[in-house]
Amino acid sequence: MKTLGKKTSSLSPEIVDRRVVSQSEDDSAWDPPVRVKSRKSASLSIPGDLAARAAFLARLHREVDLESWVQRVLRERVELEEFAFTEAKKKLSL
Repeated sequence: MKTLGKKTSSLSPEIVDRRVVSQSEDDSAWDPPVRVKSRKSASLSIPGDLAARAAFLARLHREVDLESWVQRVLRERVELEEFAFTEAKKKLSL
C-alpha cells in the first residue's frame, strides 16, 4: 500500500478501469480486506429543558423511548446535511 505523502502520476479513468478489470480475478493483486469496528455508543449531554421538549416529541411520535427518537432525528438531520453538502460541492465544481 502506498503512503499518502508520495505523489504519483495521474492515470486516466479508462486505464484505471482496465487495470481493475484485468486484476479482478487475481487475489494476489489485492490488499487484504480492511476490518472496521464500529463504536458501541457515545454519550451526548443536552440541557434539561431541551431534553424535556425532546421527550415530549418522542412520546408524540410514539417512539419507543427518547434515545430511539433522538437517534432517528439525528440520523435524518445528518443525512440531510450530507446531501446539502454534496449538492453545494457539485455546484461549486461546475
